[in-house]
Amino acid sequence: MHDFCFTIPYGIIVVVGGVVGYARKGSIVSLAGGAGAGLLLLLSGFISLKAFEKRRNSLFALLLETVCSVALAVVMGRRYLETSKIMPAGLVAAISALMTIFYLYKIVGGGNHISSKAE
Repeated sequence: MHDFCFTIPYGIIVVVGGVVGYARKGSIVSLAGGAGAGLLLLLSGFISLKAFEKRRNSLFALLLETVCSVALAVVMGRRYLETSKIMPAGLVAAISALMTIFYLYKIVGGGNHISSKAE
């Protein structure tokens, strides 16, 4: 599976979560954090997709995805430990931790697998 296949939906979920947090609680921090991290994830997923279409890997995109997921896992993990609330802190921390593991796997594996046959 290619990183952008998970990154783009992950970015959308993070953006929507920030918007919902703002709409429900009026939290500017949720809006800024969710929209900021989500848009960075969407940007990196798009960069990775475009590189893949050119039959290349984008190390920059993969590193940006990893940094965003680690930051979300740490920040939301701390929030979960402070509040013990599964929604949204625990859920975002868990998803972000899983995404971090996936991104590290992709980095170690050399990025997206690009087949050698010409299309």
